Formats: sequence, structure tokens, C-alpha cells
Amino acid sequence: MATLEQCMTALEKFVGDLAANPALGGLDRTVSCRITDLDQVVQGRLVNGTAQGMAAVPAGPAVPKADIRITTTSEDLLELTSGRLSFGSAWATGRVKLEAGLRDMLRLRALL
Repeated sequence: MATLEQCMTALEKFVGDLAANPALGGLDRTVSCRITDLDQVVQGRLVNGTAQGMAAVPAGPAVPKADIRITTTSEDLLELTSGRLSFGSAWATGRVKLEAGLRDMLRLRALL
């Protein structure tokens, strides 16, 4: 199991890379990643090509629902962000869940 600090570093890079992609130019969305084995949710915002306000909060019903939601384990998150695991195969096998509105899914599918 990875630590919360390792996951935060990995997520900041992952979300930052997404935000910097020209295909997502002008996107302003909330994003969250539920890390199941740590029982934490990391929340932030994709705004104008940057990731802003990434912070961890305990998972629970009080956590606001983000526009783009990822659910995975800490180990799978680290493997995804290091390139050892492709997003497509992780999603197809259920190791990662991605939830978003249809418009956001269409924009994200080419990037992931």
C-alpha cells in the first residue's frame, strides 16, 4: 500500500498533465480521486490548463460530487502515473473507475 503523500504527488502530476493537454483547453471542472485502500478522496479543479487546490479529505457522504471522478487503489494509482499500467487496460479490468458526464467523457477518452 502506498502512502497518501505518494498518492498526492502522483495525482498532482496526473491531473496537471491532463490539464495542460491542449485538447482540454478552456476546461473548468472539479476532479476527485477516491483511493479505496486509504479511505481518502483527493479533490481539486482543472482550470485553464492547470490543476488547482488538490487536497485530501476522508471519504464519506459529506464529500461533494466532482464533475470527473476516478476510483482506484493507491498501488494502481502509482502504477498508472508511472506508466507501468495503461489506463485503458486498468479501466477494462475494473482496477480503475472513471465517472463523468458524457461531454467530459468524450473529451477525456482520447487522452486516457
